[in-house]
Amino acid sequence: MTSALVWFRRDLRSFDHAALYHALRFAQRVHCVFVFDTAILDALPARRDRRVEFIHGSLAELDAALNTLAQQAGGAGAGLIVRHGRAQDEVPRLAFELGVDKVFANRDYEPDAIVRDSQVAQQLAAQGVGYEDFKDQVIFERDEVLTQAGKPFSVFTPYRNAWLKAVDAFQLKSYPVAAYAQRLAPKPAGESLPALADIGFESTNLIELHMPLGMSGGRRLFEDFTNRIERYKRARDFPAVKGVSYLSTHLRFGTVSIRQLAAHAQQQGGEGADTWLSELIWRDFYHQILWHHPRVVTQAFRPEYDTLQWDEAPALFAAWCEARTGYPLVDAAMRQLNQTGYMHNRLRMVVASFLTKDLGIDWRLGERHFAVHLNDFDLAANNGGWQWAASTGCDAQPWFRIFNPVTQSTRFDPEGRFIRRYVPELARVPDKFIHAPWTMGGIDQSACRTRIGVDYPAPVVDHAAARERTLARFGVLKG
Repeated sequence: MTSALVWFRRDLRSFDHAALYHALRFAQRVHCVFVFDTAILDALPARRDRRVEFIHGSLAELDAALNTLAQQAGGAGAGLIVRHGRAQDEVPRLAFELGVDKVFANRDYEPDAIVRDSQVAQQLAAQGVGYEDFKDQVIFERDEVLTQAGKPFSVFTPYRNAWLKAVDAFQLKSYPVAAYAQRLAPKPAGESLPALADIGFESTNLIELHMPLGMSGGRRLFEDFTNRIERYKRARDFPAVKGVSYLSTHLRFGTVSIRQLAAHAQQQGGEGADTWLSELIWRDFYHQILWHHPRVVTQAFRPEYDTLQWDEAPALFAAWCEARTGYPLVDAAMRQLNQTGYMHNRLRMVVASFLTKDLGIDWRLGERHFAVHLNDFDLAANNGGWQWAASTGCDAQPWFRIFNPVTQSTRFDPEGRFIRRYVPELARVPDKFIHAPWTMGGIDQSACRTRIGVDYPAPVVDHAAARERTLARFGVLKG
């Protein structure tokens, strides 16, 4: 009897799962494992991490779903084996204990993950066990969408056009896992999901935030979004409006299927669905950038910008991190991130532009801050977004595009609703001053009981002067 082990990673679902489907087709007996990888967990700066808790809650649902899937198919039941340790040790060890013929996994494109998977495959091979991985977290990967010259794209719009031309029903077809679910193997006796404390972590404020977890959470969010997807293009840039899908964390951890989301957007059509599909294509674009140019993890995508002289300004960086810049929209966005682990996409662009173009601080510092705090942190998208904002990355626009934080605020939070939610000390400030409260005179400050420089910070930089410094900074390289 052939047997296999499916190694779950960023694909925490029991449906439309490439590796699980292929394992079930290959073997008569299929085990499932997730490893709380200490190589990743030990590097986290705090023992209260929303992502770890999100994964933990999603694993509990996945374990139950696998059992139900097996029983409904006439099997004896199944479930998820969970291990805590280095994946390079735990996966080969478990494969040996279970006596499996092959380990199946879905492909990861991050440089460290590629090294890890190669090491696992080598250790398995030494035991006489096979290893096979599959495309699952993107629609197109690696070399599947190239220019006519056979090279990777470096600008998004031509990539999107080629992607749309190449996509068809085959790429968007779901894997029918349930048809073979009777081959799922029961968990070994005594196996259970460890508590958060067992892996050295504590509960966060996820419950307080009412964040939907697991496959059921992803499904609820997606169903809600489908009812308003036609408004997506018009509403997506306004942080006080329910305009986006809120699926980014579920996409990151694979509790939803990218194939099903993209298929729905394509079938739905219309300006809202088409715009959202473009956002999904951005995910593929940044993953192929990371695959073809792994140096972007530490270097600029455009090598000429590696010589940019960024400012050493720890006090300004701390003000940005702690939401004390004196620019209300920037501070509201940073407080949203610090309090919830989420930040609206428009605001990600605003705060990234502010850090790099107003404060003159290296994009890598901002990228690392996001990596620590974002629930949906994904190396490819985070790196691509930060380099786009800093004008060191994949962007057809000129380097002198600099967001004005006040203009962005008046345009995308015109009534200050989002600002007042996260910066309550400005709650009484009139609408005409909410975006630039330092322009209030003393009488107005007294009237709304908000003293600039006391109750709320004065701006840490002057935008007009900072803009000139940035133009000069980039202008040196351009001659």
